[in-house]
Amino acid sequence: MFFVLGLMFEGTAEASIVFITLQHSVTFPAAEDRATESKFLYYYGIKDLATVFFYMLVAIIIHATIQEYVLDKINRRMQFPKPKQSKFNESGQFSVFYLVSCIWGTFILISENCLADPTLLWRAHPHNMMTFQMKFFYISQLAYWFHAFPELYFQRTKKQDIPRQLVYIGLHLFHIAGAYLLYLNHLGLVLLMMHYFVELLSHICDLFYFSDEKYQKEVSLWAIVFILGRLVTLIVSVLTVGFHLAGGQNRNPDGITGNVNVLAAKIAVLSSSCTIQAYITWNLFNVQLQRWMEEDATLQAPSVKKKRTKGRSSRKGTENGVAASHRVDSPHKKKEKSS
Repeated sequence: MFFVLGLMFEGTAEASIVFITLQHSVTFPAAEDRATESKFLYYYGIKDLATVFFYMLVAIIIHATIQEYVLDKINRRMQFPKPKQSKFNESGQFSVFYLVSCIWGTFILISENCLADPTLLWRAHPHNMMTFQMKFFYISQLAYWFHAFPELYFQRTKKQDIPRQLVYIGLHLFHIAGAYLLYLNHLGLVLLMMHYFVELLSHICDLFYFSDEKYQKEVSLWAIVFILGRLVTLIVSVLTVGFHLAGGQNRNPDGITGNVNVLAAKIAVLSSSCTIQAYITWNLFNVQLQRWMEEDATLQAPSVKKKRTKGRSSRKGTENGVAASHRVDSPHKKKEKSS
Protein backbone atom coordinates (compact mmCIF):
# COMPACT_ATOMS: atom_id res chain seq x y z
CA MET A 1 0.00 0.00 0.00
CA PHE A 2 2.94 2.31 0.64
CA PHE A 3 4.14 2.03 -2.97
CA VAL A 4 0.63 2.22 -4.43
CA LEU A 5 -0.21 5.35 -2.45
CA GLY A 6 3.01 6.88 -3.76
CA LEU A 7 1.40 7.03 -7.20
CA MET A 8 -1.12 9.58 -5.91
CA PHE A 9 1.48 12.28 -5.28
CA GLU A 10 3.51 13.99 -7.95
CA GLY A 11 6.74 14.00 -5.95
CA THR A 12 6.75 10.26 -5.28
CA ALA A 13 5.03 8.98 -8.41
CA GLU A 14 8.27 8.53 -10.37
CA ALA A 15 9.86 6.50 -7.57
CA SER A 16 6.76 4.34 -7.11
CA ILE A 17 6.53 3.57 -10.83
CA VAL A 18 9.99 1.98 -10.67
CA PHE A 19 8.66 -0.57 -8.17
CA ILE A 20 5.30 -1.29 -9.78
CA THR A 21 5.84 -1.25 -13.56
CA LEU A 22 8.45 -2.94 -15.74
CA GLN A 23 11.50 -0.86 -16.57
CA HIS A 24 14.17 -0.76 -19.31
CA SER A 25 11.87 -0.68 -22.33
CA VAL A 26 12.71 0.14 -25.95
CA THR A 27 10.13 1.37 -28.45
CA PHE A 28 10.24 0.05 -32.01
CA PRO A 29 8.25 2.27 -34.41
CA ALA A 30 5.64 0.70 -36.63
CA ALA A 31 6.46 0.03 -40.28
CA GLU A 32 5.08 2.52 -42.75
CA ASP A 33 3.66 -0.12 -45.08
CA ARG A 34 1.90 -1.95 -42.26
CA ALA A 35 -0.95 -0.62 -40.16
CA THR A 36 0.56 -1.86 -36.90
CA GLU A 37 1.20 -0.06 -33.66
CA SER A 38 4.65 0.60 -32.22
CA LYS A 39 6.14 -2.36 -30.39
CA PHE A 40 7.67 -2.28 -26.90
CA LEU A 41 10.49 -4.68 -26.06
CA TYR A 42 12.41 -4.96 -22.80
CA TYR A 43 15.88 -5.79 -21.57
CA TYR A 44 17.09 -6.29 -18.02
CA GLY A 45 18.77 -3.72 -15.78
CA ILE A 46 19.40 -2.67 -12.20
CA LYS A 47 15.88 -1.26 -11.77
CA ASP A 48 14.48 -4.77 -12.07
CA LEU A 49 15.59 -5.37 -8.47
CA ALA A 50 13.01 -2.82 -7.26
CA THR A 51 10.27 -4.48 -9.31
CA VAL A 52 11.21 -7.92 -7.99
CA PHE A 53 11.08 -6.56 -4.42
CA PHE A 54 7.58 -5.12 -4.89
CA TYR A 55 6.14 -8.31 -6.38
CA MET A 56 7.88 -10.33 -3.67
CA LEU A 57 5.66 -8.46 -1.18
CA VAL A 58 2.64 -9.24 -3.36
CA ALA A 59 3.61 -12.94 -3.32
CA ILE A 60 3.80 -12.90 0.49
CA ILE A 61 0.25 -11.46 0.68
CA ILE A 62 -1.11 -14.05 -1.77
CA HIS A 63 0.66 -16.82 0.14
CA ALA A 64 -0.92 -15.71 3.43
CA THR A 65 -4.37 -15.44 1.81
CA ILE A 66 -4.25 -18.99 0.42
CA GLN A 67 -2.97 -20.29 3.74
CA GLU A 68 -5.64 -18.64 5.86
CA TYR A 69 -8.74 -19.02 3.71
CA VAL A 70 -8.07 -22.39 2.03
CA LEU A 71 -5.40 -24.60 3.60
CA ASP A 72 -6.11 -23.83 7.26
CA LYS A 73 -9.80 -24.65 6.79
CA ILE A 74 -8.92 -27.98 5.17
CA ASN A 75 -6.50 -28.75 8.01
CA ARG A 76 -9.21 -28.14 10.62
CA ARG A 77 -11.67 -30.34 8.77
CA MET A 78 -9.23 -33.21 8.13
CA GLN A 79 -7.56 -32.91 11.58
CA PHE A 80 -4.08 -33.79 10.37
CA PRO A 81 -1.30 -34.28 12.93
CA LYS A 82 1.32 -31.54 13.10
CA PRO A 83 3.96 -33.30 10.90
CA LYS A 84 1.37 -33.82 8.16
CA GLN A 85 0.06 -30.27 8.47
CA SER A 86 3.38 -28.71 7.46
CA LYS A 87 3.79 -31.09 4.51
CA PHE A 88 0.18 -30.55 3.44
CA ASN A 89 0.61 -26.76 3.56
CA GLU A 90 3.80 -26.98 1.51
CA SER A 91 2.22 -29.20 -1.15
CA GLY A 92 -0.90 -27.01 -1.25
CA GLN A 93 1.06 -23.79 -1.78
CA PHE A 94 3.29 -25.30 -4.46
CA SER A 95 0.32 -26.87 -6.25
CA VAL A 96 -1.34 -23.48 -6.67
CA PHE A 97 1.90 -21.84 -7.82
CA TYR A 98 2.81 -24.58 -10.31
CA LEU A 99 -0.71 -24.69 -11.73
CA VAL A 100 -0.83 -20.92 -12.34
CA SER A 101 2.72 -20.91 -13.75
CA CYS A 102 1.98 -23.78 -16.15
CA ILE A 103 -1.14 -22.09 -17.50
CA TRP A 104 0.59 -18.72 -17.79
CA GLY A 105 3.76 -20.15 -19.38
CA THR A 106 1.80 -22.23 -21.88
CA PHE A 107 -0.16 -19.13 -22.91
CA ILE A 108 3.13 -17.26 -23.51
CA LEU A 109 4.56 -20.11 -25.60
CA ILE A 110 1.42 -20.19 -27.74
CA SER A 111 1.26 -16.42 -28.17
CA GLU A 112 4.93 -16.24 -29.21
CA ASN A 113 4.52 -19.18 -31.61
CA CYS A 114 7.13 -21.33 -29.86
CA LEU A 115 5.05 -24.51 -29.95
CA ALA A 116 4.31 -24.21 -33.68
CA ASP A 117 7.92 -23.31 -34.52
CA PRO A 118 10.35 -24.94 -32.03
CA THR A 119 13.35 -23.43 -33.85
CA LEU A 120 12.53 -20.14 -32.08
CA LEU A 121 14.15 -21.69 -29.03
CA TRP A 122 17.60 -21.07 -30.52
CA ARG A 123 17.04 -18.45 -33.24
CA ALA A 124 14.70 -15.91 -31.60
CA HIS A 125 15.43 -12.33 -32.77
CA PRO A 126 16.30 -9.94 -31.34
CA HIS A 127 18.13 -12.24 -28.97
CA ASN A 128 18.80 -9.53 -26.37
CA MET A 129 15.18 -8.32 -26.02
CA MET A 130 12.03 -9.63 -24.37
CA THR A 131 8.34 -9.02 -24.80
CA PHE A 132 6.30 -7.57 -21.94
CA GLN A 133 4.68 -10.86 -20.99
CA MET A 134 8.00 -12.72 -21.10
CA LYS A 135 9.76 -10.24 -18.84
CA PHE A 136 6.83 -10.02 -16.45
CA PHE A 137 6.78 -13.81 -16.19
CA TYR A 138 10.45 -13.95 -15.21
CA ILE A 139 10.06 -11.05 -12.76
CA SER A 140 7.15 -12.86 -11.13
CA GLN A 141 9.10 -16.11 -10.94
CA LEU A 142 12.07 -14.43 -9.28
CA ALA A 143 9.74 -12.60 -6.88
CA TYR A 144 8.00 -15.83 -5.88
CA TRP A 145 11.21 -17.71 -5.12
CA PHE A 146 12.67 -14.75 -3.23
CA HIS A 147 9.49 -14.60 -1.13
CA ALA A 148 10.16 -18.20 -0.07
CA PHE A 149 13.03 -17.05 2.18
CA PRO A 150 10.89 -15.00 4.62
CA GLU A 151 8.19 -17.67 4.41
CA LEU A 152 10.58 -20.05 6.17
CA TYR A 153 10.22 -17.78 9.20
CA PHE A 154 6.50 -17.10 8.80
CA GLN A 155 5.68 -20.81 8.47
CA ARG A 156 7.93 -21.70 11.44
CA THR A 157 9.86 -24.28 9.47
CA LYS A 158 11.75 -26.84 11.53
CA LYS A 159 15.51 -26.38 11.78
CA GLN A 160 16.23 -29.78 10.24
CA ASP A 161 14.10 -28.89 7.18
CA ILE A 162 15.66 -25.46 6.56
CA PRO A 163 18.82 -26.68 4.69
CA ARG A 164 16.70 -28.75 2.31
CA GLN A 165 14.40 -25.80 1.66
CA LEU A 166 17.32 -23.41 1.09
CA VAL A 167 18.86 -25.73 -1.49
CA TYR A 168 15.50 -26.16 -3.24
CA ILE A 169 14.88 -22.40 -3.38
CA GLY A 170 18.46 -21.57 -4.36
CA LEU A 171 18.48 -23.98 -7.29
CA HIS A 172 15.32 -22.46 -8.74
CA LEU A 173 16.64 -18.93 -8.33
CA PHE A 174 19.98 -19.84 -9.89
CA HIS A 175 18.50 -21.37 -13.04
CA ILE A 176 15.69 -18.83 -13.52
CA ALA A 177 18.10 -15.92 -13.08
CA GLY A 178 20.61 -17.61 -15.41
CA ALA A 179 18.05 -17.96 -18.20
CA TYR A 180 16.92 -14.37 -17.62
CA LEU A 181 20.41 -12.82 -17.64
CA LEU A 182 21.70 -14.87 -20.58
CA TYR A 183 18.58 -14.12 -22.67
CA LEU A 184 17.78 -17.83 -22.96
CA ASN A 185 14.18 -16.87 -22.33
CA HIS A 186 12.36 -19.31 -24.58
CA LEU A 187 14.56 -22.25 -23.60
CA GLY A 188 14.20 -21.40 -19.91
CA LEU A 189 10.43 -21.10 -20.27
CA VAL A 190 10.08 -24.49 -21.99
CA LEU A 191 12.25 -26.21 -19.39
CA LEU A 192 10.37 -24.51 -16.56
CA MET A 193 7.03 -25.67 -17.96
CA MET A 194 8.20 -29.29 -18.10
CA HIS A 195 9.71 -29.06 -14.63
CA TYR A 196 6.66 -27.35 -13.14
CA PHE A 197 4.26 -29.85 -14.72
CA VAL A 198 6.10 -32.79 -13.15
CA GLU A 199 6.31 -30.99 -9.80
CA LEU A 200 2.58 -30.20 -10.01
CA LEU A 201 1.79 -33.90 -10.42
CA SER A 202 4.10 -34.64 -7.51
CA HIS A 203 2.38 -32.29 -5.08
CA ILE A 204 -1.11 -33.32 -6.22
CA CYS A 205 -0.19 -36.95 -5.50
CA ASP A 206 1.12 -35.86 -2.09
CA LEU A 207 -2.18 -34.12 -1.34
CA PHE A 208 -4.12 -37.28 -2.16
CA TYR A 209 -1.64 -39.35 -0.16
CA PHE A 210 -2.08 -37.12 2.90
CA SER A 211 -5.86 -37.34 2.66
CA ASP A 212 -5.82 -41.14 2.34
CA GLU A 213 -2.78 -43.44 2.26
CA LYS A 214 -4.54 -45.88 -0.08
CA TYR A 215 -3.34 -43.68 -2.98
CA GLN A 216 0.24 -44.95 -2.58
CA LYS A 217 0.02 -46.73 -5.96
CA GLU A 218 -0.63 -43.42 -7.72
CA VAL A 219 2.49 -42.00 -6.03
CA SER A 220 4.54 -44.91 -7.38
CA LEU A 221 3.17 -44.33 -10.90
CA TRP A 222 4.11 -40.67 -10.58
CA ALA A 223 7.75 -41.70 -10.02
CA ILE A 224 7.82 -43.12 -13.56
CA VAL A 225 6.41 -39.86 -14.97
CA PHE A 226 9.01 -37.97 -12.93
CA ILE A 227 11.93 -39.89 -14.45
CA LEU A 228 10.52 -39.48 -17.97
CA GLY A 229 10.18 -35.74 -17.35
CA ARG A 230 13.83 -35.52 -16.30
CA LEU A 231 14.94 -37.36 -19.46
CA VAL A 232 12.87 -35.12 -21.75
CA THR A 233 14.26 -32.03 -20.01
CA LEU A 234 17.81 -33.21 -20.60
CA ILE A 235 17.14 -33.99 -24.27
CA VAL A 236 15.50 -30.60 -24.94
CA SER A 237 18.25 -28.68 -23.13
CA VAL A 238 21.06 -30.49 -24.96
CA LEU A 239 19.45 -30.09 -28.40
CA THR A 240 18.48 -26.46 -27.87
CA VAL A 241 21.81 -25.34 -26.46
CA GLY A 242 23.63 -27.28 -29.17
CA PHE A 243 21.69 -25.66 -32.01
CA HIS A 244 21.68 -22.26 -30.32
CA LEU A 245 25.44 -22.14 -29.89
CA ALA A 246 26.57 -24.26 -32.84
CA GLY A 247 26.17 -21.52 -35.41
CA GLY A 248 29.67 -20.21 -34.85
CA GLN A 249 31.32 -19.04 -31.67
CA ASN A 250 31.88 -15.36 -30.98
CA ARG A 251 35.36 -14.33 -29.96
CA ASN A 252 34.16 -11.23 -28.09
CA PRO A 253 31.44 -12.34 -25.70
CA ASP A 254 29.31 -9.67 -24.12
CA GLY A 255 26.84 -10.64 -21.41
CA ILE A 256 25.09 -7.26 -21.51
CA THR A 257 23.98 -7.67 -25.11
CA GLY A 258 23.34 -11.38 -24.80
CA ASN A 259 26.38 -12.35 -26.87
CA VAL A 260 27.35 -15.49 -24.95
CA ASN A 261 27.94 -17.84 -27.88
CA VAL A 262 31.22 -19.24 -26.59
CA LEU A 263 32.45 -22.67 -25.51
CA ALA A 264 32.39 -21.66 -21.85
CA ALA A 265 28.68 -20.82 -22.11
CA LYS A 266 27.99 -24.21 -23.70
CA ILE A 267 29.75 -26.07 -20.91
CA ALA A 268 28.16 -23.95 -18.18
CA VAL A 269 24.58 -24.29 -19.44
CA LEU A 270 24.78 -28.01 -20.21
CA SER A 271 26.60 -28.92 -16.99
CA SER A 272 24.14 -26.90 -14.95
CA SER A 273 21.16 -28.59 -16.59
CA CYS A 274 22.64 -32.08 -16.14
CA THR A 275 23.59 -31.39 -12.52
CA ILE A 276 20.16 -30.17 -11.48
CA GLN A 277 18.43 -33.13 -13.13
CA ALA A 278 20.76 -35.58 -11.39
CA TYR A 279 20.22 -33.84 -8.05
CA ILE A 280 16.42 -33.87 -8.36
CA THR A 281 16.42 -37.54 -9.39
CA TRP A 282 18.64 -38.44 -6.43
CA ASN A 283 16.24 -36.67 -4.08
CA LEU A 284 13.36 -38.66 -5.59
CA PHE A 285 15.10 -41.94 -4.83
CA ASN A 286 15.79 -40.85 -1.26
CA VAL A 287 12.16 -39.82 -0.68
CA GLN A 288 10.83 -43.07 -2.14
CA LEU A 289 13.22 -45.14 -0.03
CA GLN A 290 12.12 -43.32 3.11
CA ARG A 291 8.45 -43.96 2.28
CA TRP A 292 9.08 -47.64 1.60
CA MET A 293 10.97 -47.99 4.87
CA GLU A 294 8.14 -46.30 6.76
CA GLU A 295 5.60 -48.62 5.12
CA ASP A 296 7.67 -51.69 6.02
CA ALA A 297 7.95 -50.47 9.59
CA THR A 298 4.18 -49.97 9.85
CA LEU A 299 3.50 -53.41 8.32
CA GLN A 300 5.97 -55.17 10.59
CA ALA A 301 4.72 -53.48 13.75
CA PRO A 302 1.41 -55.45 14.02
CA SER A 303 3.15 -58.80 13.36
CA VAL A 304 5.72 -58.06 16.06
CA LYS A 305 2.95 -57.17 18.49
CA LYS A 306 1.13 -60.44 17.67
CA LYS A 307 4.28 -62.44 18.28
CA ARG A 308 4.83 -60.67 21.56
CA THR A 309 1.25 -61.35 22.69
CA LYS A 310 1.55 -65.02 21.65
CA GLY A 311 4.84 -65.32 23.50
CA ARG A 312 3.37 -63.75 26.61
CA SER A 313 0.29 -66.00 26.46
CA SER A 314 2.44 -69.12 26.05
CA ARG A 315 4.65 -68.02 28.92
CA LYS A 316 1.62 -67.42 31.09
CA GLY A 317 0.25 -70.85 30.13
CA THR A 318 3.47 -72.61 31.08
CA GLU A 319 3.70 -70.67 34.30
CA ASN A 320 0.12 -71.55 35.18
CA GLY A 321 0.75 -75.21 34.35
CA VAL A 322 3.87 -75.31 36.50
CA ALA A 323 2.02 -73.63 39.35
CA ALA A 324 -0.82 -76.12 39.06
CA SER A 325 1.57 -79.06 39.11
CA HIS A 326 3.20 -77.71 42.23
CA ARG A 327 -0.20 -77.39 43.85
CA VAL A 328 -1.11 -80.96 42.93
CA ASP A 329 2.22 -82.41 44.03
CA SER A 330 2.36 -80.54 47.29
CA PRO A 331 0.04 -82.97 49.31
CA HIS A 332 2.00 -86.07 48.21
CA LYS A 333 5.23 -84.41 49.14
CA LYS A 334 3.81 -83.65 52.59
CA LYS A 335 2.85 -87.32 53.08
CA GLU A 336 6.29 -88.48 52.02
CA LYS A 337 7.89 -86.08 54.43
CA SER A 338 5.61 -87.24 57.29
CA SER A 339 6.34 -90.91 56.58
